[in-house]
Amino acid sequence: MSNSLIKISDIKRDFILGNETIYVLKGIDLQINKGEYVALMGPSGSGKSTLMNILGCLDTPTSGTYILNGKDVSQMHDDDLAEVRNKEIGFVFQTFNLLPRTTALDNVALPMIYAGYPKSERNKRATEVLTQVGLDDRMDHQPNQLSGGQRQRVAVARALVNKPSIILADEPTGNLDSKTSVEIMKLFGDIHASGNTVILVTHEEDIAKYAHRIIRLRDGIIESDQLNEGHL
Repeated sequence: MSNSLIKISDIKRDFILGNETIYVLKGIDLQINKGEYVALMGPSGSGKSTLMNILGCLDTPTSGTYILNGKDVSQMHDDDLAEVRNKEIGFVFQTFNLLPRTTALDNVALPMIYAGYPKSERNKRATEVLTQVGLDDRMDHQPNQLSGGQRQRVAVARALVNKPSIILADEPTGNLDSKTSVEIMKLFGDIHASGNTVILVTHEEDIAKYAHRIIRLRDGIIESDQLNEGHL
């Protein structure tokens, strides 16, 4: 059985603005195997956010193929993509994206509602992942009763709850101070060590250092793809 989790071939993404076509991704080939810890880097306008949206099944490419866990998702329709996203991908965003008047437990259980699990199972699994991220004593707190770091831990727990194939983190420390950033990156290290595939999108070199492989984009192509021997 192949160890490949993500295989994209000649992915292009164009956007039409008025009479102009903007070529954002210009033919990307990339393979990511199960259990890798990858950082996706690049300056503003390099195409890394567009690539992340395609990897996360939030967007479809203009051309090229994307095989995710054995399924061709490159030309799927929105409903099918939503199902793949909910099952295969756990998202962590810079802005946490938590529901404000909802407890940590209910925020974490949310993806399981979409996946159709009964309440008892949702609460059991949400309790498990909140304990895993060190928040077992904060389950009934709402986001405004938590620090930034604790809110990001809730977001990480929510990303883990459906046991996805990939954790996709977009600038996950962008709103955190440096001490809290180190704690959150240590948490991603633990998650990776327990067998998850982690893809991190960042423009910060000191955050990318935690990944085992660093892929740099520039002007819509992959400029370099290297193993990071000195990862933290």
